[in-house]
Amino acid sequence: MSDLNILKNRPDIIRAMCMHNQRGSVKKVFTIGRYFRKKFGEDVYKVPLSILGFTCPNIDGTVAKGGCTFCLNESFSPNLAKPSKKFYLNPDSSDNPLLEKQLDQVRIQYRETSRRLAGKYGVKKFLAYFQSFTNTYAPIETLKALYEEALRQPGCIGLSIGTRSDSVTEEILDYLAELSETYEIWIEYGIQSIYDETLEAINRGHDSANVRAWIAKSKARGLNVCGHIIFGLPGETEAMMLDTVRESIAWGIDSIKIHPLYVVRNTALAVDYLKGKFTPIDEATYIRLLVESIRMLPPTISVQRVTAGIEDDSLLAPEWCRSKHEQMKHIRAALREAGYIY
Repeated sequence: MSDLNILKNRPDIIRAMCMHNQRGSVKKVFTIGRYFRKKFGEDVYKVPLSILGFTCPNIDGTVAKGGCTFCLNESFSPNLAKPSKKFYLNPDSSDNPLLEKQLDQVRIQYRETSRRLAGKYGVKKFLAYFQSFTNTYAPIETLKALYEEALRQPGCIGLSIGTRSDSVTEEILDYLAELSETYEIWIEYGIQSIYDETLEAINRGHDSANVRAWIAKSKARGLNVCGHIIFGLPGETEAMMLDTVRESIAWGIDSIKIHPLYVVRNTALAVDYLKGKFTPIDEATYIRLLVESIRMLPPTISVQRVTAGIEDDSLLAPEWCRSKHEQMKHIRAALREAGYIY
């Protein structure tokens, strides 16, 4: 009996061959986890740190007032709007009365989170992730003290620093470049959109040329750069959102975070939403644009985030952003259909 006749009589073999062919054509998304495993031979997890006293120049009035329209801050939160009882850093601060408390926060938050991750996943290596607000918007002496305290923690192999492109300096980049000779150093910039009219609409406080310039300066020093992008910003078309991805790739980013714009209470965006002036992006459109964005990425750019949301009562809209688990289920299914495994 010929091989062809054997196959005709063995549907199980045919199914197995088809599954093999399908698996062979599926691509794995180059996630940041896969990047770390490839580079270090094991898992590396980020430990988020939120340090008191940090703010941003778009909140303290240096470049704009009120912060980005989607940002929850003192301007829209009466319980926090008590500047006489609070101290916020800026690059020109002459001293830092909070430094000892900040160092304690680094130690305590790192210890608690790294222990939990180690116990749950068996991970031994970590990046200290300075996440909340603008984590280069302080005197260089404070930044050095906090970064180096983080690097002294057990298992810490580097830093990931969230910031704005208008809040870094040549001195800070030179310092981070020195650290990168020994440690894994990432700087994360909020790109959001390459369109200046969009940045103006969300009260960003800087233009896209500023982001492009500081990404170039960071890359010239050999630093790893992650770009944050938001889909669904006011007035943006689908083509504009994909343009931002395309241009960010051209700027030389090493990694990308993409998430939908969602509306939380006590923000300027919430005011527009409640007045009917803003309609959030729908889930189907978001996922379709996300899949198209992943198709664009060259194999050297890792993916750190594909969605975001919030699961408490502060979320006004869209409702689909309430459950990250459900979002990820739908995103993974769409990626599988497009030939990707996340």
